Amino acid sequence: VAGVLGFDFIMRLQAAITVATAALTVVYIVLVADEISWDAVSTLQAGSLQAFVGALVFVMTGFGLGWVNAAADYSRYLPRSVSGRGVAGWTAFGGSLGPVVLLLFGLLLAGSQPALSEAIGADPIGALTEVLPTWFLVPFALVAVLGLVGGAVLDIYSSGLALLSAGVRIPRYLAALVDGVLMVIGTAYVVFAADDFIGPFQGFLITLGVPIAAWCGVFLADVLLRRRDYADTELYLTTGRYGDVQPVPIGLVVLATVLGWGLVTNTFAGWLDWQGYLLGPLGLGGREGDWAFANLGVLVALAV
Repeated sequence: VAGVLGFDFIMRLQAAITVATAALTVVYIVLVADEISWDAVSTLQAGSLQAFVGALVFVMTGFGLGWVNAAADYSRYLPRSVSGRGVAGWTAFGGSLGPVVLLLFGLLLAGSQPALSEAIGADPIGALTEVLPTWFLVPFALVAVLGLVGGAVLDIYSSGLALLSAGVRIPRYLAALVDGVLMVIGTAYVVFAADDFIGPFQGFLITLGVPIAAWCGVFLADVLLRRRDYADTELYLTTGRYGDVQPVPIGLVVLATVLGWGLVTNTFAGWLDWQGYLLGPLGLGGREGDWAFANLGVLVALAV
């Protein structure tokens, strides 16, 4: 679609999806606001420091680190006269405004009704429809579907480019099409068809969050230390000043990933129970200790 209709059309489509889903989401919040029990929420016990750190890393990974590989998509359609600080600032503000509001509202709902909280973990769409009037079920489903499409549309360029860089030899517009179909199918399966939603979602954030954080740290370090632009033409030459493979940043990503996986535990997939191998030697209580689920490995990978 992008190859035929042009990316200008795709961006207009994204804007329309954003407005439509934002309006329908506001209606949803208004309709279910009376389900919140302030008495129940106010009596909830505070979590431990370890639980707070773990939740913080989940939020950081889901809202920020999970999108860094497509960061170029947020600036590639803007004129060069726009400041980098403005691009970063407004993107962070706009990208976090909606999720933060929805997260806080979701926490209030979950804290008000433990049964609803448990049901959301298994089937978020089905559970949330239980508290809606029947006439709003179709618009609610529309929000869910458009949300999937909107996410795929915005980052389709970078993800299609990543598919090409992996060695798939097809035209770029076909790479974007293939990648978009895979994203929508995968997300739709996890949200609508899988027996458990929160398990695979958390497992994804834990295990893949570590190498993504490591890569992000290398990229940010280069941005912060660089005082001049890249020589663009040499980025495409294996014999240029940047070479073909840079051993130092690749080595750092590998090192950070090894350290990070040693400081996280993933109970959502049995074949990943080898993770957390550093929690015992470092005196953090091992795989069953208080720090086992704090996801420290993501923070360590980013710092390294």
